[in-house]
Amino acid sequence: MRSVVRACRGITVLAMCLLIAACGSSTPDVPALPEEPVPAGATAFSPRPDIVDAHPLTILSWSRVSDDRIALHFETGTPECFGVDATVTETDDTVTVTLLGGTLPEMQDRMCIMVAVVGTLEVPLQSPLGDRVVTAGA
Repeated sequence: MRSVVRACRGITVLAMCLLIAACGSSTPDVPALPEEPVPAGATAFSPRPDIVDAHPLTILSWSRVSDDRIALHFETGTPECFGVDATVTETDDTVTVTLLGGTLPEMQDRMCIMVAVVGTLEVPLQSPLGDRVVTAGA
């Protein structure tokens, strides 16, 4: 009978450990983006929701502009030919930013030089950033 009680206790302890692990912490599953100063010589981009052939861009880092505004840092083509746009999803714990790059509609049928530039795009937040984690979306 004692072995049955011990087995039940062991199963209960295991179940509690699994329950605690399942509840987890409030940290996001996606790693945080590094917060860094605006890169020297970065080119400022304005949001262009009308870009053509939009594709995801990698966000290299970000910086605080104000309590409710951050700047994203990335690499793309020259602003004469290429544009960017971002979407922001906010929770109590995270700010998830998705950055898209593409061709400007007015440059669709023109030749563009293929030179990479370090760009920055300021994005507004609905709530102050506080101590929330900034992550990249898919």
